[in-house]
Amino acid sequence: MPRLSAADAARRAEEPRELSEALSRGLAVMLAFQPGQPAMTLADIARRTGLARATARRALLTLTHLGFAAQEGRLFRLTPKVLLLAGAYLGASAAATVLQPECDRLCAELGVTCSVAVADGAEAVMVAYASPRRLDVAGAGPGLRLPAFCSAVGRVLLAHLPAAEQAAFLARLKPEPITPRTVTAKPALRRILDQVAAEGFCLADQEAELGFRSIAVPLRRADGKVVAALNAGCAAAQVSLEVMRQHFLPRLQAAAAGLQGQLL
Repeated sequence: MPRLSAADAARRAEEPRELSEALSRGLAVMLAFQPGQPAMTLADIARRTGLARATARRALLTLTHLGFAAQEGRLFRLTPKVLLLAGAYLGASAAATVLQPECDRLCAELGVTCSVAVADGAEAVMVAYASPRRLDVAGAGPGLRLPAFCSAVGRVLLAHLPAAEQAAFLARLKPEPITPRTVTAKPALRRILDQVAAEGFCLADQEAELGFRSIAVPLRRADGKVVAALNAGCAAAQVSLEVMRQHFLPRLQAAAAGLQGQLL
């Protein structure tokens, strides 16, 4: 039996007995593929995941057998079949049936990018996205991830966490500046989250991406729980902060109110 790497051994010690190690490792291998490196060797994947080479190889061969990965010489890459996993999530949620049409409508009305994001650990991930054709950006769309601490959608989601969860998130957070405008001081971030919770919206100006600003509001279920954030974003040179507050915010708030009864 191959010897476990130190990282793999540490993971195993922390895992509940009910977890499937094989499934966990297979998912880790799938997640190792990134936009900047769509094809990797076995050694690359073992190094990125911290798995032993033999373990990574079994996971890769299984994914290849199932059609989720393909091998070309020494290189492995994911296949379009992995989109079935994303489709299963989107099809089982309100993203496709409710949120995407609303993003499309707001995008056409406001002439800017509109999206809906949900929380995933330290990131906000887009589950619905619409952009004017002139603003199409490579890599943007459902699945796009933003750091929660410095993005409008992320701050809306963080601001509505239970106090203990928010405090634990900030305690773990090691914020790094993404642009010269990114707020990284934790006391300042706490004040921002308090303000977002009190005002019911967040306006982030070039903190997650230089030259881009956005405004977001919470999306609530029928019981009032915040489950997502609705966002409008554009180039900083295109729309002023005042226009975003006076023109975009009321439309986002109206859309959020209309969606509340449709979210479960």
